[in-house]
Amino acid sequence: MASKPGRPGAAKGKKGATIGTGGKGRRALAGKGPTPKGEERKGHPKQRAAEHRAKYAAQSPVNSRKGEFLAPSARTAGSAGAASRNTQRVAKAADAGEVLSGRNSILEALRSKVPATAMYISNRIEMDDRVKEAITMANARSIPISEVTKAEIDRLTGFDSVHQGIALAVPAYNYQHPMDLLDKIISRGQTPLLVALDGITDPRNLGAIIRSVAAFGGQGVIVPQRRSVGVTASAWKTSAGAAARIPVALAANLNNTLKELKKRGLFVVGLDGEGDMQLPTFKLGPEPIVLVIGSEGKGLSRLVQENCDAILSIPIARDTESLNAGIAASVALYEISKSRPTL
Repeated sequence: MASKPGRPGAAKGKKGATIGTGGKGRRALAGKGPTPKGEERKGHPKQRAAEHRAKYAAQSPVNSRKGEFLAPSARTAGSAGAASRNTQRVAKAADAGEVLSGRNSILEALRSKVPATAMYISNRIEMDDRVKEAITMANARSIPISEVTKAEIDRLTGFDSVHQGIALAVPAYNYQHPMDLLDKIISRGQTPLLVALDGITDPRNLGAIIRSVAAFGGQGVIVPQRRSVGVTASAWKTSAGAAARIPVALAANLNNTLKELKKRGLFVVGLDGEGDMQLPTFKLGPEPIVLVIGSEGKGLSRLVQENCDAILSIPIARDTESLNAGIAASVALYEISKSRPTL
């Protein structure tokens, strides 16, 4: 019987892959489609991180109320000199307002009475005098202390942070509305003296200005929402506790806020090195005033200058560099306070 036609030498009647497929079947050759995203691949680091974010997003250690930092409760405070055991995962740094790291930074913050809601210590930390003092101070202030893994502190502070096994959660600051702040001042029968900041980005300058406002009879500070520093732990430390007494308001648009304050009867007075009136000749100190401080490098912006009723300058020696914002604000507030009733 004649054989069936086919390629000479080809195997006939054997099971296996078709010749020319590289040993792959039709299904394998079809492929599996595009590679899924990391968040969709079980066991991938991004997928695990997404699960952690979803599971523990509600466990933020921050709790604050309008206009001030809220001190933590004592419900989870550990015994003196020891950290309480708590192996639960903690919230991300982005959810915790601000997270300080490093033994010196945290110890300095606690000594300055910076508000804090929680302290996190690595379960394998090498104890030294700084850590022991930080734990003692945290317990004395009823700040909850949690012992967690180093990986958790890495996640809290950022993986590139040198945290030295310790972190401190500082609550987010809730700012007042500028008009609400003004209403409270008027309701107390006081003559408003506010300070507005234009382009101040150094938290130490903000802290120094808050301190000067408290020292010279001011009632509040206004910061713009954009291109401005906020009330951070560094600003709180520099204020030397004045941030606990002087409220800070947040202006969505500084120029619109200044216009509204003018409608409410306040004189808008700018402070700039190129001002057309020297500070000692200013005679409106006893009136309702909002003093606007510009940045050291750029001064007041053009639109802010246009909204000012007067631009003041501080007379200084010709061969002296310009004063920084914090010092300039102190000098101006002192000069204005001299014409006001004794505090």
